[in-house]
Amino acid sequence: MLVTLLLLLALSNAVKINGGDGQCDYSPTSVPRPHSVSILEFGAVGDGKTLNTLAFQNAIFYLNSFADKGGAQLYVPPGKWLTGSFNLTSHLTLYLEKDATILGSQDPTHWEVVEPLPSYGRGIELPGGRYQSLINGYMLHDVVITGNNGTIDGWGSIWWEWLNSHSLNYSRPHLVEFVASEFVVVSNLTFLNAPSYTIHPVYCSNVNIQNITVSAPPESPYTAGIVPDSSDNVCIEDGSIVMGYDAIALKSGWDEYGIAYGRPTTNVHIRRMNLKSSSGSSIAFGSDMSGGISNALVEQVHMYNSQSGVEFRTTKGRGGYMKEIIISDVKMENIYMAFAAKGQCGSHPDDKFDPNALPHLDHIILQNVVGKNITFAGNFTGIQESPFTNICLSNITLSVNSGSPAAISWVCSNVSGFSDSVFPKPCPALASSSNSSSSCFSILSINRKAAIL
Repeated sequence: MLVTLLLLLALSNAVKINGGDGQCDYSPTSVPRPHSVSILEFGAVGDGKTLNTLAFQNAIFYLNSFADKGGAQLYVPPGKWLTGSFNLTSHLTLYLEKDATILGSQDPTHWEVVEPLPSYGRGIELPGGRYQSLINGYMLHDVVITGNNGTIDGWGSIWWEWLNSHSLNYSRPHLVEFVASEFVVVSNLTFLNAPSYTIHPVYCSNVNIQNITVSAPPESPYTAGIVPDSSDNVCIEDGSIVMGYDAIALKSGWDEYGIAYGRPTTNVHIRRMNLKSSSGSSIAFGSDMSGGISNALVEQVHMYNSQSGVEFRTTKGRGGYMKEIIISDVKMENIYMAFAAKGQCGSHPDDKFDPNALPHLDHIILQNVVGKNITFAGNFTGIQESPFTNICLSNITLSVNSGSPAAISWVCSNVSGFSDSVFPKPCPALASSSNSSSSCFSILSINRKAAIL
């Protein structure tokens, strides 16, 4: 009993500590740029029909000359600004006024084809290259995409049709992607209908995504909201995401390519989000996690009308790890599977992966969760050669609907952990034990870094 009380105290203190000192509490101060131009000055036409790619490219090329003079802002006034893919520059703010919409072209020739990311070795959906995202940043410093609730619309329906009909020549583009960039801010905007991922920071540091709305229809195949990928010091807060597949997904590369690249996703803070995932998970970890995922804090999140609430995905051949992750203060409504950790999830890019590269999942804390109309509480199916360890559950109450008798609401294999004050009662592998509870207590009280951020 004493160990249980100590554990609960440590869990509470860890979240209080990190809720006040997490990545989101170090948000950058917005400083106005000393120079500003309107996209109109470069011949753009906001009629939703005229292609404005060249106008965006010329405007950003011009504004690059102010990078060493305090930076500059590109102002997008009300209108529908049709464009193909274009690149941003450092020390730039892209500002969308209310009723301004940047609209992605549905002509694939307006989207450049680029090399695959090195941590993936090929396109996600097809071997070879991939279509460049609509708005891109490569090796940038200090770049902002913001506005007065303007909109960036990927017009993704044609891409979804091509994926479903196997008509794509290359892997689908994302809506916004930053590669190897630092001090990135995305805020105060609406993002619609991404061809694939909506916002994809990859190999980035110090990323703040705040006060945004992200949406794609339920039938959009494998669309995702925000995907931090081999990135560190990421804040995602105060937003709403409704997606066809995953709302938020943390990743770090794919099999031998991700292992070789070796850059983890770490120090991620997610809070005050409303998340809906039609066929995926409100928050997912993996399945592309070969570079590792660690030190993540998710708190004060509302998950609803989703296939799963929180899901950890991996498989043999991935390598990597998922560890030191806290999920706390969550409200769930109308969720088919509240929690899942799956050791047989995801495909391989090619036949060169190492089947002996076993992933590790360790020290995952799920606490302070209330769920209504839940079909299944949890499915924790580990890997026999590398069981999932130290899964710590505390203060969880799930109202399981009549379609799932309490006796079968949890499924467990090759997993071990600790639980206290959990209903329905979890499977024996996650029942209270002195060894597991001591380990949960130790990771929080002895090693503060492991207590996240």
